[in-house]
Amino acid sequence: MGRVAPGRRRHARRRARRRRRGAAPGPGSRLLVTTILAFLLVLGVLIFVHEAGHFVAAKAVGIQVLRFSLGFGRPLLRWRRGETEYWISWIPFGGYVKMAGLEDEGVAGELEGGRSAEPVDPARAFDRKPVAARFVVIVAGVTMNALFAVATYTGLFATVGADRIATTQVDTVYASELPDGARALATLSRGDRIVAVNGDSVSSWGDLLERLVTSPLPLTIRVAGRPAPLRIDLPARNPEARLALTRALEVYFPAVVQTVGPASPAARAGFQPGDRVVRVEGNAISSWAQFTRIVRASPHRRLTVAVDRGGVIVNVALIPELRSFPDSRTGEVAMRGFAGLGPVQPILRERYALAGALRAGASRAARDGVQVLRFLKGLLVGEGSLSEVGGPITIGRLSGEAARQGVPSLLALMAVLSVNLALLNLLPIPILDGGQLTFLLAEAVLRRPLSLGLRLRLTQIGFALVATIMLVVIGREVLGLFGR
Repeated sequence: MGRVAPGRRRHARRRARRRRRGAAPGPGSRLLVTTILAFLLVLGVLIFVHEAGHFVAAKAVGIQVLRFSLGFGRPLLRWRRGETEYWISWIPFGGYVKMAGLEDEGVAGELEGGRSAEPVDPARAFDRKPVAARFVVIVAGVTMNALFAVATYTGLFATVGADRIATTQVDTVYASELPDGARALATLSRGDRIVAVNGDSVSSWGDLLERLVTSPLPLTIRVAGRPAPLRIDLPARNPEARLALTRALEVYFPAVVQTVGPASPAARAGFQPGDRVVRVEGNAISSWAQFTRIVRASPHRRLTVAVDRGGVIVNVALIPELRSFPDSRTGEVAMRGFAGLGPVQPILRERYALAGALRAGASRAARDGVQVLRFLKGLLVGEGSLSEVGGPITIGRLSGEAARQGVPSLLALMAVLSVNLALLNLLPIPILDGGQLTFLLAEAVLRRPLSLGLRLRLTQIGFALVATIMLVVIGREVLGLFGR
């Protein structure tokens, strides 16, 4: 072969470097950029909504607002309008409304960027206002978060619609949970399909449960393939019996995998979408509910699962993790075996009229809130774990996934996170809104405010507690990125 002149080699290397510098970013880089932008958008919207509630309420009751900031620390961008500074600050994990009388209280004051240059009007200070006015200002943030969630869900139900489970097949009837007068349902077998309640046809699981709760008594339930309907005669004016009726029924799905959670026990075991579970530890499996009951009862236990993968039987070794999560049927939060699998489900998308969308939006936000409260209760009684608390990395990952799925998914994520933000902010920890409400309650009972020194000490303790929890959560997430 001929020799390449040194000058030509140098030119070739320069051209190669230019091509590398000008190369289009790979798919991994684009995913990272999408995730970061979605994360900042989600955080920015939720923080803005929360702090806007405090801001508007403070202005309404005559409190001087010195600064409105998205983020903590020193400003990245700033401008002034009237007596109020507006900042976008470097640390994006929160925000604040700096009010006269609260602007320089210890560590919180430092976190909020220090003293404002605007002269303070003592007559318009926060602590000069009545307790009721200050209460309104403090709860306005979480109220805005709750209203944002309801409004977002309402808009999604009215425009995009809601996914409903398009089957009325019954998997299991928990006979011991049936109320008096409903024993006829115990005759249902796995796969039986309910087609009508009181003569009204039902096409989705949600329709069926709604009819069971709202249809007049007695209920007549028609089952496909049966000549005579089942008769259910519950006690009148007993809503608990109606709810017990819905909890006693479990929906049927075939034991076919649709989703495998990233970094989940199922992903480590090698499950794939489309796998049909046929046996667990040699026992035949005929439904998803049957499979999940075994998984939930087997945390940290090695299960040999036989799956049909394209006509070939493959054995996978699944070791469920122990996690706290709500039961899909009862909503009860408990520690159970977790695999990270989702079943194939027939889905029907239904749009609502405005009134129906508002009811459904409020109901969805309320259910989100109940889930948060159940989780917090689990932490208090020792049934939950901080390992289930998602930090910024988890929120970023969820934001990126939702953004790639589309705007409706991103809005739905914002709504559920907004409910979480509202309720977590009400925890009675100084530095959170709940801590400030606790100070107000003490003032109302004692008929005098707590001393500034005591408030500062409690705020420092609250800050240390929240910072410690965040460091533990973030540390666990970082270790999780490296598979530890």
